[in-house]
Amino acid sequence: MSGRVSDTWERGDPYERYVGRWSRQIAPRFLSWLAVPQGRQWLDVGCGTEHCSPASVAGVEPSEGFLGSARQNLGGRAALHKGAADSLPLEDGAVDAVVSGLVLNFVPDARRALNEMRRVARDGGCIAAYVWDYAGKMELMRQFWDAAVELDPSAGKLDEGKRFPLCRPDALLQAFASAGLGRAEVTSIDIPTRFESFDDYWQPFLGGQGPAPAYAMSLDESQRARLRDRLRDRLPRNADGSIPLVARAWAVKA
Repeated sequence: MSGRVSDTWERGDPYERYVGRWSRQIAPRFLSWLAVPQGRQWLDVGCGTEHCSPASVAGVEPSEGFLGSARQNLGGRAALHKGAADSLPLEDGAVDAVVSGLVLNFVPDARRALNEMRRVARDGGCIAAYVWDYAGKMELMRQFWDAAVELDPSAGKLDEGKRFPLCRPDALLQAFASAGLGRAEVTSIDIPTRFESFDDYWQPFLGGQGPAPAYAMSLDESQRARLRDRLRDRLPRNADGSIPLVARAWAVKA
């Protein structure tokens, strides 16, 4: 392995091909589970709210690349701010609902981020998040890391399932409790992730964004080819060549 493997997300297009297309299927199910009444004011950190008929939506994002994608896709329907989850640029009690999709594992201090979410939420408001089940049923990543570690045991230290304790339901509940968010509840959200072919599965890992793609692109060509072939051998395959996997997210709300 060569180069530096980074968790940084900077560009929307590679993210969309890799995991965005699947997170967009999780988000509506997450929002339905929240059941926030219509006409509320939302702060959106990483997932859509268009299905909830909000009175207003504010979004916070540290990456200029992702802010640009959001501005292009939302067309002025949300007030977008450059900022971080652990230092939200909103006043105290500014919104009714604060939601965070696939973010908590990547902030330096999740407890601080949750305290910030609590600060900007009004009394009686909703604070919620979801994260991938990296250690279990987020199978497109689980298959990748299991194959990578078979070939390179040192890759295990980069595996999100080991690095991110908040990918487990008990850890999410404990994090909410430690931030003073009582009566939290957690649920799993599963979606099928059917890849049309092996290339449909493999090519997004060549985008270089996120831990697994960054690891793949840190390898030299022969090492990357070995990993590709190992994955081709171990992935389940339907008769038509498609690859049937499942993606699970854990969602928590208080």
